[in-house]
Order: sequence, then C-alpha cells, then structure tokens
Amino acid sequence: MAKNDPYAALRFREFNIFLGVRFAMVFAWSMQFVVIEWQVYSITKDPLSLGIIGLMEVIPAVAMALFAGHIVDQSEKRNLLIKCIAGFSVVSLGLFLITWPLIISDMTQNSILYIMYALVFVGGIVRAFLGPTVFSLFSLLVPKKIYPNAATWSSSTWQLGAIVGPAVGGFTIYLIGVHWSMCIIFGLSLIALLLLLQIPRKPILNPNIGEPVLKSLREGIRFVRKTRVILSVLVLDMFAVLFGGAVALLPIYAQDILKVGPEGFGMLRAAPAVGALVIMFTSAYFPLNKNAGIKLLTAIFGFGVCIIAFGISTVFWISMIALFFSGVTDGISMIIRQTILQLRTPDAMRGRVAAVNSMFVGSSNELGAFESGLTAKIMGTVTAVVFGGSMTLFTVLLTAYKFPRLRKLDLRKDIAAHEAN
Repeated sequence: MAKNDPYAALRFREFNIFLGVRFAMVFAWSMQFVVIEWQVYSITKDPLSLGIIGLMEVIPAVAMALFAGHIVDQSEKRNLLIKCIAGFSVVSLGLFLITWPLIISDMTQNSILYIMYALVFVGGIVRAFLGPTVFSLFSLLVPKKIYPNAATWSSSTWQLGAIVGPAVGGFTIYLIGVHWSMCIIFGLSLIALLLLLQIPRKPILNPNIGEPVLKSLREGIRFVRKTRVILSVLVLDMFAVLFGGAVALLPIYAQDILKVGPEGFGMLRAAPAVGALVIMFTSAYFPLNKNAGIKLLTAIFGFGVCIIAFGISTVFWISMIALFFSGVTDGISMIIRQTILQLRTPDAMRGRVAAVNSMFVGSSNELGAFESGLTAKIMGTVTAVVFGGSMTLFTVLLTAYKFPRLRKLDLRKDIAAHEAN
C-alpha cells in the first residue's frame, strides 16, 4: 500500500460500510435536530426554547457518558451500535407520530412541545452510548498505520451528512411539512441498521472484562488527566463550541433578521458543513500532521472570527460566507482532534476516552445551544452571537498560554511509530 495513498482507508470493505452507516446516522440526526428546531420555534417564537432543546439532550448525554464508556469497553461493538441505532429509530418514530395531524388534532401546543422535549431527552441517552461505540468500532476496521487517513474520511463522511441533513431538512419542511420530514428521518435510521448488519461481530480487546465500574471509570479519567495533549484539546474544543454555538439561533436569523424562510434556513444550516467538507477532502491529499498544534489553535481562532462576522451581518450572502469559513476552520480542528485521539488512545480504553470526549466536546454543542438561547434572551440575538465568538477568541489565547505542549504538537512522530508497528 502506497505510503501517501489518500484512499488507503477506502480499500477496506468493512470501513466503507461503516462510512455508509455513519453518513445515514449523521444525516438523520442533523436533519432531525433542524426539523425540531423549526417546529419548536414556530410554536413558541421564544429563543430560549431553542436552548431548551439542547439542554434536554445534553443532560442525559453528560450524566450517562462515563457509565456508557465503561459499557462500551466491556461490550462487543457491532451489536452495541445496533442497539444504539434501534434506540434512535424509536425516538424518530415518536417524533413522526407526535407531528401527525390525525394524532395531535386534540392536543394543546404545550403538550406537543413537552412530548418533543421528552423524546429529545431519550435521544440524549442514546447519544451517550452512540459516540463511544462509533469511536471504538472505527479502530477495529482498519490497521493502525492508516488511522490518520481513516479519521479524515470518517470526519468527511460526518460533515457530508451534516451538509445533506440540514439542507434536506430545510427544503422538506417547505415542500412536504414537518410530519413527513420526520418520516424520512425514521427511514434513514432503518437504512443504517441494514448496512450495519453487513459488518460481522468484532473481538473485545479490553483485557479487564468484568472490572468494577468505579475502578474502570477512575482509570479512564486518570488517563485523560495525565495525557496533557488530549486534555488540552478537549478543553479547547469544549469552550470553543460552547461559546460559538451560533447555529442554534439560525431559525431566528432565517425568520426574523435575514428573512429568508425555510429554504434559506436550510442553506444557512448547511453552509458550515460545506466548508468543513471542502477542507476534509483537501486534507486527504495534504495532511495536517506537521505543526498540528499551531494549526489547531489558528483554526479555532479563525472560527471565532467567523462567528462574530456572522453575528453582525444582515446580508444573506455575507452570512453564508461567514458560516462557510466557520466550517472550514472547524473542519481543520475536527481532523486534528480526531487524529490525536485515535493515535494516543489505547485500544482497551477507547470507550471511556470517547465518553470523556463526548462530555467535553460532543455535549458542548447542546450546552452551546442552551448558552446561545439564554444569552439571546438576555442580551438580544446579535449581541449573544458576537459575545460567543469573542469568548472563543479569548479561550484560544488562554489555552495557547496554559498548554505550551499543544503549541509544539507535531503528529508526524506518532504516525511514524504506528507505521513501524
């Protein structure tokens, strides 16, 4: 296999199937979130209600994350992922039913709203297990020496789903309504299940099967705390995403500020993912491993600048450009972060490390949505977005000062060590 082969990971059939599963799930999850945002804001016209959506998902995701990581490390990954997708299917079916006019004709708007929040809460439980399971299964499908290339394609697939999901969500709301948009989401989850069944069961690499839960959790937390590079990356990304959660307020921008309707909403929602996808395909040919720490810090600083530019814009095409470049910078960050985690996490501890990652980073998306909704309620929408972008810039500067090892990080030695094995 060629040393610099940009398609190295795609030469493994099971990894290609995995990419199909990941695309379908990200497509479905991101489309579902967009449709829920639109429906909830249409009911309430309250920016805080958008923040509550994120809060309802993040509470169970954070509360169960470490326990989920322990379960993942103790379990066979393929079957556990099947259970996660089945759980998501139940949630999407519930959302399909609660938006059916025949069912909700006699229900109050508040009742519908509370049921949607409850289903989002159940989805948060599913997500606590989904992230660590996907991260752990990934490592069993390709050789370690091509982890960086596989991480690039996996992240690209994630971003492709994040492009298609919001865009389709915006247009299907306009064309067929919220109810049938939910039906599409349910169908995508079934497709993901059928694809996953083509991957055989995988061995459990954890030598400590049956290890007590508390001991297992302590080991996972201790590893992250002692591995300073991983800890600094998680802290940096958590605060950047937490304060840069402007996308949660896109329904307000689309309906009240830019006045572009559901079609424009879908385009705005997809713009960051388009930018990220462009950089991810480019990075397959031009890896980001050299001076990775500086590139990571620069990218997140650029992300904060883009969020500020979006916040103050009242012109649709300027907003689109700002969101596009926020995706470019976020894509660089995601590739470097995923490569670091894959290269520096032992096989037996992947579930727990991914669980900590989901607490720091994954859940900060929803906390960021709540922060954006709350600050928009207090400060006003535009001021809240500008405040969030400014805090992202401050976080990057503080992290660069507090974690000098991150500034000096270069991943070429890690990659050479894996290739030697």
